[in-house]
Amino acid sequence: MLHNRQRLRDIDNTGFGPNSSVEGGRLLNSDGSTNLRKRGIPIWERISMYHTLLRMKQSHFIFFIILFYTVTNILFACLYFFIGVSNLGLTQPLSLGQQFMEAFFFSSQTLTTVGYGHMAPYGMLANIVASIESLIGILTFALVTGLIYGRFARPKAYLLFSPNILVAPYKDGKAVMFRMATYKNNHLTEVEANMTLALHVQENGKTVTKFYPLKLEMPKINSLALSWTVVHAINEDSPLYGFTMDDVVDAKMEVIIYVKAFDDHFSNTVQQRTSYIYHQVVYGAKFLPMFEKATDGSYTLLALNKINAHEMVELPKTVLATS
Repeated sequence: MLHNRQRLRDIDNTGFGPNSSVEGGRLLNSDGSTNLRKRGIPIWERISMYHTLLRMKQSHFIFFIILFYTVTNILFACLYFFIGVSNLGLTQPLSLGQQFMEAFFFSSQTLTTVGYGHMAPYGMLANIVASIESLIGILTFALVTGLIYGRFARPKAYLLFSPNILVAPYKDGKAVMFRMATYKNNHLTEVEANMTLALHVQENGKTVTKFYPLKLEMPKINSLALSWTVVHAINEDSPLYGFTMDDVVDAKMEVIIYVKAFDDHFSNTVQQRTSYIYHQVVYGAKFLPMFEKATDGSYTLLALNKINAHEMVELPKTVLATS
C-alpha cells in the first residue's frame, strides 16, 4: 500500500512534470543525461555542435575527427581529379585509381598545410581550390585544437556509482543506500548528495508522477578520499515506509541522485547525476568493503571494481517487506 505518501508533501522543483502519460521510460539515464528528445524546430537550431563535441565520448570524438578529415580529403580529391591531375604537376601516365590517390594525398598535404613540394597546383582553377582547402584546413585545425583543450580542461566530477541501489540493514531497521567513489586521481571536497524519489501513482483516475525528497543520514562530507555510501533510512518519516517490493514495482520507482562537490585541482565546483529505477533495487543485501590496507602497510588500496560488491542478508520483517 502507498498509504504513507498521503501524509507527506511532494515537491515540484525537479524540472520534471507530473504528467506520467507523457513520460518515456526513466527520467534520467544512468550516465546522468535526461531521457528526452526535442523536436519542432530544425535540427541545426536545436543542437549545439560545440556542446555535442565537448560532451561526446572520447572514442566517438576521435572517430568523428578521423571521419571528418577523411571525408574532406575525399571531396577535395574528387575536385582535383575532375580538374585533372596534370594541373597538380603530374605528367607521367597513371591509372585512374592512381590519379585519384595522388589527388587524395595532395589534398591531405594541402589541408594540413604541410606541402611536401612533390606536387603543386597549376592554373587558376586548381589554385583556387587549393586556396579554399588551405583556409578550411587552418580554420578546422584551430577549432579541433580548441575542442581538444576544452575537453581536456573541462571540470568533471569523475564519479563512479554502484550499478545497484540496495535495501540493507540499518540500525534496528532498513535503509536504501548506494555507493560512489572518484575513479580518477582528482580530489573532491565539500561533497553534497541529494536524493529524490519519483513514484507513479493513481490520482483522480489517472497516473501522475509524484516527487519526494529522501532525507539522508549524512547529506554532506568534507572529503571524498575513499568511497561514500549514501544512506536513506526507511522510517516513519520516509515516503518508502510501509512499501512492499510489489509497491515499488507498481509505482515504477526511480531514485534521482544529484551530487555537487568542489574539485581541488580545477578550483571549481563540479556536479554529476544519475538515477536508479525499480529493477536496479536489490532487496536484502549489504555492501562489502572496497578498500583495505596494502600488503606492506604503507598505503590504503581502494578497489574500484568492488564498487557494487554486496552480499545477501536477512532483513527485519517490518518497514519494507518482500511481498
